[in-house]
Amino acid sequence: MYRKKTAQIFLIAFLTASAIIFYQWPGSAHNNEEPVSKDMPDRLITMAAEYPGVIIPPEEDLSMEIVFHNRGKSHENIEVWLVQKPENWKARIKTYRFGVTGIHVPSGEDKTVTLEAEPDKTVTPGKYEFRIEAKTPDDYFKMVQDISVTVKEKEEGEKESKGVKLTTSYPVLRGASDGEFEFSVEVESKLDKDAVFDLFAQGPEGWDINLKPAYESKYISSLRIKSNQSSTVAVQVKPAAGAKEGEYPVNVRVNSGDAKGEASLTVILTGTYGLETGTATGLLSLDAKQGKPANVSIYVKNTGSATNNAIKFMSFKPENWKVEFKPEKIESLAAGELKQVEVIITPYEEALVGDYSINLRIEGEKADKTVEFRVTVKASATWAWIGILIIVAVIGGLTALFHKLGRR
Repeated sequence: MYRKKTAQIFLIAFLTASAIIFYQWPGSAHNNEEPVSKDMPDRLITMAAEYPGVIIPPEEDLSMEIVFHNRGKSHENIEVWLVQKPENWKARIKTYRFGVTGIHVPSGEDKTVTLEAEPDKTVTPGKYEFRIEAKTPDDYFKMVQDISVTVKEKEEGEKESKGVKLTTSYPVLRGASDGEFEFSVEVESKLDKDAVFDLFAQGPEGWDINLKPAYESKYISSLRIKSNQSSTVAVQVKPAAGAKEGEYPVNVRVNSGDAKGEASLTVILTGTYGLETGTATGLLSLDAKQGKPANVSIYVKNTGSATNNAIKFMSFKPENWKVEFKPEKIESLAAGELKQVEVIITPYEEALVGDYSINLRIEGEKADKTVEFRVTVKASATWAWIGILIIVAVIGGLTALFHKLGRR
């Protein structure tokens, strides 16, 4: 009996010890504490700016992440504050929507805060210094981080922005005057709150300009963007009818309260391309004889607004026929200009009498035109006289025969 109780006590003690060991074992599902490396020091925390030196455009806001690295075994609380900022700049340390004066950094983790700085309109191009200090409550660690911000000179044609930024990968598009153009513009909000941005687009007089969300067909005049996020807007541009060759500016503006931004786009029109051809009388037919050349004059007119170069001629004709052009090509034809071309058509010597179709094709640099001619092949006059002589001979022969038979 005594041995049985002793065995039971020993078994209970063994199971209890095993449970405790399993619960405390590193990696166990019951152990909520992160394993601590034996190589880590008891306390070690550092502070660093993401980019300690930056260059920004005039009147551009600054947003810079400050990272705290805790490489010690102990969790740390850090006090942080802005010691130095340039004159005429507003600056604060924040995270998300809130200003920050302290941050908790668990062991083995990194935490970030953001230095946000905004210059006023009096800030001129130059170099500006910011300084951030931080420490632990017991002053065991004291840290300093300097940040240098260079405001560059405003480039010619550069648009000012505040609270919102507009960018496009292809600010210049080129095409024919009767074409349509579509720009893709990214609108990036730098505000700490959701905002509705009004959209405006302005181009040359008579041009049709519309704004719409990317990959959608509806037109819009405003856009809601979440804080510190971006959205893409498509800018559709249709030039006015008859717009001439040249460069044309298109300006896109967005604003929401004090936030504003602008982007300059450019459309380069190369003109329209068109050709017209025909005859002075409007007739597209002619008569011809077998093996004999027949001439017809056609005109070629540039109906576009751009010069058409290297105009050449082709023909689609019956087998064994010949078609020639004089001149063989037109080097250049200005907008509205007209030139005359002689077309020489020679039917096949054994062509049957009747009507034939010939297509003449005029190919320009970026335009072409096709016209169809009807050619009527008539019998040669020689054969007509031969026919007449044969008929006369037949009649004469018959007459002589009748006289001879009549005397009998």
